[in-house]
Amino acid sequence: MNTPGSPQNSGPSQETAAQERSAKIAVTVFPLLVIAGAVIAVSNPAPFAGWAQYVTPLLQVIMFGMGLTLTLGDFTYVFKRPLPILIGVVAQFVIMPLAGLGIAVALQLPPALAAGVILVGCAPGGTSSNVVTYLAKGDTALSVTMTSISTLLAPILTPLLTLWLAGSYMPVNAGSMAWSIVKIVLIPVIGGLVIRLLLPKVVEKILPILPWISVLAITSVVIAVIPGSHSALMTAGALVFVAVILHNLFGYTLGYLVGRVTKRSDKQSRTIAIEVGMQNSGLAAGLAQQYFSPEAALPAAIFSTWHNISGAIFAAISRRYPPKDDHVLDAAAEADAS
Repeated sequence: MNTPGSPQNSGPSQETAAQERSAKIAVTVFPLLVIAGAVIAVSNPAPFAGWAQYVTPLLQVIMFGMGLTLTLGDFTYVFKRPLPILIGVVAQFVIMPLAGLGIAVALQLPPALAAGVILVGCAPGGTSSNVVTYLAKGDTALSVTMTSISTLLAPILTPLLTLWLAGSYMPVNAGSMAWSIVKIVLIPVIGGLVIRLLLPKVVEKILPILPWISVLAITSVVIAVIPGSHSALMTAGALVFVAVILHNLFGYTLGYLVGRVTKRSDKQSRTIAIEVGMQNSGLAAGLAQQYFSPEAALPAAIFSTWHNISGAIFAAISRRYPPKDDHVLDAAAEADAS
């Protein structure tokens, strides 16, 4: 969920009061709306039983909106600073899938829930990570590029990793899943990017409302998957919450450590931590419901709520501690690039 204006194109040194206020509202309201929707659906699931058919179109709307926020300039980071992007994307598709498997084994989750947790780990980075990175004084340009690259790689890596790690829990049709991700993610994102190129002035006018469309769409996805997983939530809800919280915290912690071990600056390490810890759980929910079972979508639905809450907390804490040693490590990175 990129913030309108320029957060993805400017560093924290260029923050304005309006941008700051907009980003804070987005990162605060987002989890509150998801929580409210989830509570309503849990309390009275019957009216939402037919919403499952709308999950795929809602995800396509979210991904199309993401495409509209991108420009070709967002991808120039790949050529200017390929190393942090490579480190971040590799960490994304190594840490979270393996952490999901480890948690499923350690907690002895039932097969459907285990497959759902692993699938969340195999998903690309979450779009709200860009706002959280901005507020946490991370490298927002790196965040946007990492989210974009992991999303574009998802049709290949998500099905393969899911087949490898979750195949022992439930059957996985990797080929069909890959095509679904192409239709849900790749085509809408590219479509949005093309529209942005063809009609830049029109898109600029609607950019401020795009985050709120995404918020409503993701909230609707969470509501849609709850009726089918309601019984699992009632019987194993506490266990799934533990799994989701551990998964998310492992992502933040190990992502940050990977950044520091590979000699990235504190600013870039924060960004990698956020990108690794925050997943596109809406996509995972839709895929779980389609290829596994409604019960398997429960971890993704809970993750959608929790990672935005934890992201807001991460950002609030990070803002108290300005990034360290950036001038030293970033200068070294520039020297290496040249």
